[in-house]
Amino acid sequence: MAQQKSSTATGIGPIVSASHLAGGGLPALSEMEFGLVILSNAFQRWITRCTAAAGGEGLSSIEVQILHAVNHRERDKSQSELCMMFNIEDTHVVAYALKKLAALGLVEGGRRGKEKTARITKDGAELCLRYRDLREKLLIESVKSLGLDAARVSEIAALMRVMSGQYDQASRAAASM
Repeated sequence: MAQQKSSTATGIGPIVSASHLAGGGLPALSEMEFGLVILSNAFQRWITRCTAAAGGEGLSSIEVQILHAVNHRERDKSQSELCMMFNIEDTHVVAYALKKLAALGLVEGGRRGKEKTARITKDGAELCLRYRDLREKLLIESVKSLGLDAARVSEIAALMRVMSGQYDQASRAAASM
């Protein structure tokens, strides 16, 4: 992986958005949080613009993510599965996204017992493929040129998933105060 010196290794201290939070017991966590915020905003901007370029104008980042999740492995997904997958508490966010995607003809409703499900339509699958092609051309080629180690990227992704559990646990504790 292309090595980039951390801000603490360069002697300038952690790059954060809130120095009062970085002054605590783990400044690196504040640095990670700031990186996560700017990465998240860039990622959301990217997926909406890539989707628009692929012919899916007007979709929000969560709608794009839900579209791809419904297309994942060509298996019907329930609203609760989608909420769990994306760690979304407000089920209305997913319900609204599914209604909008259905109105656009990108997903369609189904049933699994008493539970409503969503499945990808031909138009939805085609949009996902056009997105994939643009992603390969515009993003993957550029990221590959950085010389990142794929195994290290996977390790970082695993760490991010583990950290989500830490934040969930802390949020439950904060809610009980």
